[in-house]
Amino acid sequence: MDETIALAGNPNSGKTTLFNELTGSRQHVGNYPGVTVEKKQGTYINNGYKLNIVDLPGTYSLTAYSLEEVVARDFLVNEKPEMVVNIVDASNLERNLYLTLQFMEIGIPVCIALNMMDVAETRGIEININKLSRLLGIPVVPTIARSGKGKKELMETVAKSIKNTNPAPLDISYGDDVDKALGEIEEKIKAKNFLTENYRARWTALKYLEKDEQILKLGQKTNPSLSKELEQIVQKVSDHLNETLDTYPEAMIADYRYGYIKSIIKQGVIRHNQDRNRLYTSDKIDKVVTNRFLGPIIMVMVLIGLYKFTFTYSEMPVGWFESFFGWLGEFAETHLAEGLLKSLIISGVIDGVGGVLGFVPLIMFMFFGISLLEDSGYLARVAYMLDRIFRFFGLHGSSVMAFIVSGGIAGGCAVPGVMATRTLKSPRERLATLLTVPFMSCAAKLPVFALLTAAFFAENEAMIMVIITLIAWLGALITAKVLRTTVIKGESTPFVMELPPYRLPTFKGLLIHTWERTWQYVKKAGTIILGISIILWAMMTFPNLPESKTKIFEQKRQTLLASAPASIANEVEAAGKDPKFSPGAMELKKQLSTIDSQEAEAALKNSIAGRFGMALEGITKLAGFDWRTNIALVGGFAAKEVVVSTLGTAYSLGEVDLEESGSLSQTLARAPGWNSLVAFSLIIFTIFYAPCFVAVVCIAREAGSWKWGAFSMAFNTALAFCLAVAVFQIGSFLGY
Repeated sequence: MDETIALAGNPNSGKTTLFNELTGSRQHVGNYPGVTVEKKQGTYINNGYKLNIVDLPGTYSLTAYSLEEVVARDFLVNEKPEMVVNIVDASNLERNLYLTLQFMEIGIPVCIALNMMDVAETRGIEININKLSRLLGIPVVPTIARSGKGKKELMETVAKSIKNTNPAPLDISYGDDVDKALGEIEEKIKAKNFLTENYRARWTALKYLEKDEQILKLGQKTNPSLSKELEQIVQKVSDHLNETLDTYPEAMIADYRYGYIKSIIKQGVIRHNQDRNRLYTSDKIDKVVTNRFLGPIIMVMVLIGLYKFTFTYSEMPVGWFESFFGWLGEFAETHLAEGLLKSLIISGVIDGVGGVLGFVPLIMFMFFGISLLEDSGYLARVAYMLDRIFRFFGLHGSSVMAFIVSGGIAGGCAVPGVMATRTLKSPRERLATLLTVPFMSCAAKLPVFALLTAAFFAENEAMIMVIITLIAWLGALITAKVLRTTVIKGESTPFVMELPPYRLPTFKGLLIHTWERTWQYVKKAGTIILGISIILWAMMTFPNLPESKTKIFEQKRQTLLASAPASIANEVEAAGKDPKFSPGAMELKKQLSTIDSQEAEAALKNSIAGRFGMALEGITKLAGFDWRTNIALVGGFAAKEVVVSTLGTAYSLGEVDLEESGSLSQTLARAPGWNSLVAFSLIIFTIFYAPCFVAVVCIAREAGSWKWGAFSMAFNTALAFCLAVAVFQIGSFLGY
């Protein structure tokens, strides 16, 4: 048995937790064809049968109000899975069954996973499973996704039901006026076989009455004249309902669906064993956690705790990674013949990509902490608390989640953050949000911040990261306020959101979420960053130093050797791979290494990237940036991790004294022209400058115009440079 089933449900219903429990490591993540919505697939194997499981985006309905709803519906219609497992929150049964009815109306086989039974029990809610199943006419299986309880019974029920299920679609009465229009539209659809190859005629009629944008566009394209006729019927009933009941068809349909659900629930499906108005555990916690005064203090303390946890426990594994890549570089130095291949492998790959991969443990610990906050339900409270602040700056409460996804608590990504703005209904608030979410401390910026804090602020890493986070948020909010009062004027819209109950995350779920995000980072380093590093290595290597200049450095070496006592010169020239020099030979070796470093630096300056960096230095020195930093920042336009890899390559090509070699942070700490003020100036610039190229493309696509993508690059970079210059100049004036 090898069948496909779909997991579907409301956000915060435990759908993804159940998916992780069922599939474990047998899952992979991609995107749905043609869209940027994440697609998760996995397999469940037990008792000789195999089920392919697709985790659909969380949605409240099958009406095309958002891209997630369109994607979920299109998958069900086009891919036709053998069954939909609808994850229903047992503690919010009435609201969750609204989606269930829509699955039944479209005619898809459905099995309900009645999840969070433990939460319902603590709230004094007792559900008669058998009666609910009988009244709905579909299987209902109680589950607790976070502990895995009920998952085996659920899959056995699904496997059994797939063989025996041929469901009759659910037809609900929506009142005389709507039913009359519904019947009239249905008859016309059947008569012309209008869209019937994919959709039930009654369901299509319902979508016309609900003014479903996707179905209307499809109908207008398929049969314009009939579609116009159906829209006229809808307009007629809409006008009638507006005049007589002060309502419209969409609202009537929703009301009758909820009425149908209530009629089921009132037949003894739910019994409350305790006072329904008692204060639940989540509410008790929220009285403290979301308190107007205590809430923000707790939020900052949580943030400090997250960074303290990350830097404290990742320090040792980060050291292991640095030692490994250091050993790898020394191994390549010893065993590879001199030439371009050796330079590419050491400077382009090991020092470039290795510099980025060295932060994998730190990234992993950060993602683990964020997953803990997310799965517990705390991040939703952060959005709730920040709504009042966001409205003051012309944004919407829903913007908060976009900021968090982008790295509001370091470690996200601007691309899904930009896509998360789709939940905002106001075009102006949406545009202001997607233009400012790239300011957040995404996972790509995190290695840059970690590198600079390790080099110059090692004793206060956690506090510096908190300061960076607050600067990013404050800068984004002020920029949003400026945009909303100038180029994107308009009123703010109200904010309503659901606060999920607090839950104790499962260790397995945390590990899966952490691994998924870390693997995306590693995969990016092994593909995109590797490619860019090789290109930048080539730009920092070619053209080679002219022969005339090479001869000058060679003459300096020969002159130095000739001036030294013959015994010392012979000792240096005859030294093996692991020499033990006398004091005189050590001094001569140091002088020769200085000449080698000067030649390597001259070669780097002569390269394409070096010339470009030198050309910019006249301006960027106002912010404290030298030509090497300029090269790294230009590479950062492609991806922010490249800043670290390019600095690694640049200092590797320009510094050949292996006795002084160490981690990149150690190299920067002792490099001329670097100090804590320069590092902080670079941190400020990195926070605000242009989004990576993929994020720019995403901004242009989401905003519907390339002008906004170009605007984000130009505006963000100009803002970043002005702020960096201000920091460096003021700091220099104050003597830092």
